[in-house]
Amino acid sequence: MSPEVFLIAGTRPEAIKLAPVAAAMRAAGRLTPVLVASGQHPTMVTQALDAFDVQADVTLPLQRVTGSQPELLTAMISSLDALLEERKPAAVIVQGDTTTTLAGAMAAFWRRIPVVHLEAGLRSGDLDSPFPEEANRKLVGQLAALHLAPTALAATNLLDESIAPASVLITGNTVVDAALTIAAREMPFEDSRIAAAVDAAAHGEARLVLVTAHRRESWGEPLDRILSAVRRLVEAYPDLRVVLPAHANPAVRAQVEAGLAGVPRVTVTDPLPYPALARLLSNAYLTLTDSGGIQEEAPSFKVPALVLREVTERVESLHAGCAKLVGTDEDLIVAEAARLLDDPALRDSMTANGNPYGDGLASHRTEQAVAALLGLASHPAPMPSTVAA
Repeated sequence: MSPEVFLIAGTRPEAIKLAPVAAAMRAAGRLTPVLVASGQHPTMVTQALDAFDVQADVTLPLQRVTGSQPELLTAMISSLDALLEERKPAAVIVQGDTTTTLAGAMAAFWRRIPVVHLEAGLRSGDLDSPFPEEANRKLVGQLAALHLAPTALAATNLLDESIAPASVLITGNTVVDAALTIAAREMPFEDSRIAAAVDAAAHGEARLVLVTAHRRESWGEPLDRILSAVRRLVEAYPDLRVVLPAHANPAVRAQVEAGLAGVPRVTVTDPLPYPALARLLSNAYLTLTDSGGIQEEAPSFKVPALVLREVTERVESLHAGCAKLVGTDEDLIVAEAARLLDDPALRDSMTANGNPYGDGLASHRTEQAVAALLGLASHPAPMPSTVAA
């Protein structure tokens, strides 16, 4: 039997970005992928994997009382350590920068099991933003045996931290693989309001704007400014249709509902399943977002992103011109959105150079890289530095 490789997911983005890797491993036949749900966000992980018609092979029990980061980290490390002792995988893949990522890396490192860090090398340069993610990914960078960087800049960040060059490979981001695969299925929307908005956009009857404001630092007054900007844009542009999937937190949802009450052509929804979100994004004219994943996915669908954050570690979007930082400044959000709405040529030019985050082959490169780490294949070529549009 081929060696087992654990792919550990605790959040929806992790599950989305790891599912294509598991598929690539199954297709190649050299490695046996074992999808491990850490218990951090079990329902969201299950829903994300459902989009790819797969289930977690192992779901860890996790009891949370206080909801604190120390409680979460220690509980996951304990459960993962017991599983690693029992199954003894050949390698462990962790993705990104969550508490699950750190727990998986630490548990595997202590068991002397090679750690593969998918989406390695992202850096904001500020330990306070995003918090605690910036610290998590830097810590994992010290433990990993193989660093799979999504872009050349991410690889440079690792080399600048004295990571051994032979352990760094530019693969692209597997979220591009996931988004292209899922959006192409054109699965039906469960919410008829979203279906109507997408249909209107597809027939040229409206321009669709996807708005997401999920990050904790956006809550409160910053979110009020974002909502005010949305109201102003809808009032100024009669052809706009806005869809805003609200955070599941009841207080945040109430704030969104209050801020957009009575505003026409705005649809506030529950958090969307990944297939619905990917299809919605693929039909958008532009997106206002604080989501890292959407920043990575939007260029593949030629959708410009106005980033509702003061700083982003996904600076490749900024350098490529397919995204622009606007923070939560109401006037700046309105002004930059208006520029794109008033000038379709400017909007199109933002994504004319393709997606700097990937070409849809990141999962294949990841499978090859892990197989090479375990002596089962030659090292793959890195992703080309320029991705064709």
